Amino acid sequence: MAQALQTPPCISVQEYLRLELSADTKHEYIDGEIHAMAGASDAHVKVTGNAYALLKNHLRGSGCSTYIADMKLRIGQDEAFFYPDVMVCCDPSDQLPEQDLVKNSPKLIIEVLSPSTEAHDRGKKFMLYRKLPSLEEYLLIDPRTYYVELFRRESDIQWSLTATDGPESLLTLNSVGLACCLADLYEDVRMA
Repeated sequence: MAQALQTPPCISVQEYLRLELSADTKHEYIDGEIHAMAGASDAHVKVTGNAYALLKNHLRGSGCSTYIADMKLRIGQDEAFFYPDVMVCCDPSDQLPEQDLVKNSPKLIIEVLSPSTEAHDRGKKFMLYRKLPSLEEYLLIDPRTYYVELFRRESDIQWSLTATDGPESLLTLNSVGLACCLADLYEDVRMA
């Protein structure tokens, strides 16, 4: 995550949403501070696109919607706003016209890691994501190697972790009923 913009130390949610409507770049919002989002690597974009395509095709006709990087997610009443790399929302309330720019109830969130955001994706962001009662799974994908970490909600306070590596390894997303090989997520990605 980039440094906070030159703004007052704390801005309101209404001001953030107003600024975001006309901004040239996307910004995330946490407790009154906004942070500009940086660009992504070739591998990051390809992995994000592959995850979106797999989920979009799998969920066609299910009533669930798959979103990629440009859709805002609200945490709590006004605590934080993020742009997950990929998320799946199945709650009909997220499809209402007043939810056109912001979603509230994802069941799956995917973040593709980058050196500048990895600590944040694993730390503060995951801490806030866990507050979403709808969230069943949180998937972290490392675009530099065949490696993913899947956090699955076991109870209101407990999450389990499954790490998977290798191109032929199977990844199972129970939240959406999808199983795929890691090679499917990494299609067309150049490995170093």
